Amino acid sequence: FLEFFKELLENAEKSLNDMFVRTYGRLYMQNSELFKDLFVELKRYYVGGNVNLEEMLNEFWARLLERMFRLVNPQYHFTDEYLECVSKYTEQLKPFGDVPRKLKLQVTRAFVAARTFAQGLAVARDVVSKVSAVNPTPQGTRALLKMMYCPYCRGLVSVKPCYNYCFNVMRGCLANQGDLDAEWNIFMDSMLLVAERLEGPFNIESVMDPIDVKISDAIMNMQENSMQVSQKVFQGCGQPKTLAQGRTARSVSESGFSARFRPYNPEERPHTPVTDVKEKLKQAKKFWSSLPGNICNDEKMSVGTVNENECWNGSAKSRYEFAVTGNGLASQVNNPEVEVDITKPDMVIRRQIMALRVMTNKLKNAYSGNDVDFIDIS
Repeated sequence: FLEFFKELLENAEKSLNDMFVRTYGRLYMQNSELFKDLFVELKRYYVGGNVNLEEMLNEFWARLLERMFRLVNPQYHFTDEYLECVSKYTEQLKPFGDVPRKLKLQVTRAFVAARTFAQGLAVARDVVSKVSAVNPTPQGTRALLKMMYCPYCRGLVSVKPCYNYCFNVMRGCLANQGDLDAEWNIFMDSMLLVAERLEGPFNIESVMDPIDVKISDAIMNMQENSMQVSQKVFQGCGQPKTLAQGRTARSVSESGFSARFRPYNPEERPHTPVTDVKEKLKQAKKFWSSLPGNICNDEKMSVGTVNENECWNGSAKSRYEFAVTGNGLASQVNNPEVEVDITKPDMVIRRQIMALRVMTNKLKNAYSGNDVDFIDIS
């Protein structure tokens, strides 16, 4: 998943570079570091860098305005202080039209959702890994050994445990794991909601694929309105000094670039790994509460729901008479097969429940388009 987004950013950067070299030629080459910096910051954000996307994009447009302002006014000399004054007019004058506002909204939402979704996958992996390492209690181990090996001591070599007997043993052994289920399911629902955003309005591929066209449209808009923009800047920042004759910088219009771009259909919704991951997330719901059933449905573990009178019930080859207990720690107070201390929850699993809760809140924020802090669980 991470590799997909890295590749997506690299392809978008290459596409912009190729198009701008063809379109703007030397002018782009002289200012290419501005665009390289943009992609460096986007990559840094995605892998967990301390990047404020809105501030970074505002800075990009302010710097681009400074460069463009020089190019559309080649007859003037601009000091760094003057260009700093120019950049302050970016929001007020909207020299690039509505592109910066729209792109900022699209990029912020898409990157926040994509990064948070990737973090969610990492948290899910981490939770499963840590919970899988939790050792069974001595009482659980004893109950499991009794279920699996005591028939051999009675000469009942081919008799398998009764289905409901297996269920009670497994629910007792996995009592703490069962308590994960409620928070896990809420977390999965939040992941699926963000996945829907990534397939729809927050689709990062739909944002990044045409970014070269959008930035170029903004540059064109600046050129078309350069006279009005310049006049307003001169009024606010003062009249700049004219360059000595013969020292006039080459203007944008003299570069003779072609303004023909590849077409882009904004309605296209590219297929991303999110689509595949979504199906796996749906299957992962109720994972923890399903564990006892999944284990006992294995033909090596029990007879299943048939031959209920021809199975090992813990003491003989006969029907298992006890009721099946519910999921989770509290439900094991009357478990007939495993002695469970319901007053002592497993702390590793409790910490994972908290980790899921924290991540769920971040996913809800990402779903709403709000930026969230990065969680480093590496």
